[in-house]
Amino acid sequence: MNYTIFDTPVIRPIMRFLSLLILKFFGWRVEGKLPDIPKFVMIAAPHTSNWDLPLTLLVAFALKAKIYWMGKAAIFNRPFTGFFKWLGGIPIDRSKSNGVVKESIKQFEENEKLILTIPPSGTRRKVLYWKTGFYYIACGANVPIVLGFLDYSRKTGGIGYSYIPTGDIKSDFLEIQAFYSDIKGKYSLKSADILVEEPKAYSAQVFSQ
Repeated sequence: MNYTIFDTPVIRPIMRFLSLLILKFFGWRVEGKLPDIPKFVMIAAPHTSNWDLPLTLLVAFALKAKIYWMGKAAIFNRPFTGFFKWLGGIPIDRSKSNGVVKESIKQFEENEKLILTIPPSGTRRKVLYWKTGFYYIACGANVPIVLGFLDYSRKTGGIGYSYIPTGDIKSDFLEIQAFYSDIKGKYSLKSADILVEEPKAYSAQVFSQ
């Protein structure tokens, strides 16, 4: 994985101090703690605003979490390519979801430590379903799913509990749905329903190779 702001020794403690200061100034607080797990997929939800990314990074620094996060490829266009990658960003081509799942599983296999942060809605716009890529990545890499959140109604960001996917996606989504039921995004009407869309073709392929 590429070198990021979270790997920079001089900047890291300064950024944590500034993050705590900024969050406090704007009335935000951090809840939960980083689980003692070397590798996991972390949900970033709800995702309804451009403010979600800077807040997620502030909360990550506050929790001393070195995260990598997935974002649509368009925001990585020049001249911001290097900057967003330095912030831990991984550009995602939504037309190649199968490849993203396989490559993410490979990264988990090749790295001793990895926190991969994924917004399941895939967009700030209102959509009917969460995308299921994060779930298949966790299953394929045999890592837990950690429930990260930004609750604008309480001005609280943080980490909930970790969840080990069972392979029964509909049942697992009900568990996840229960956790996020009272958590509100900045624009709550844009929040995607935590429902399972018809399985993608890659869901079967991932485990057969």
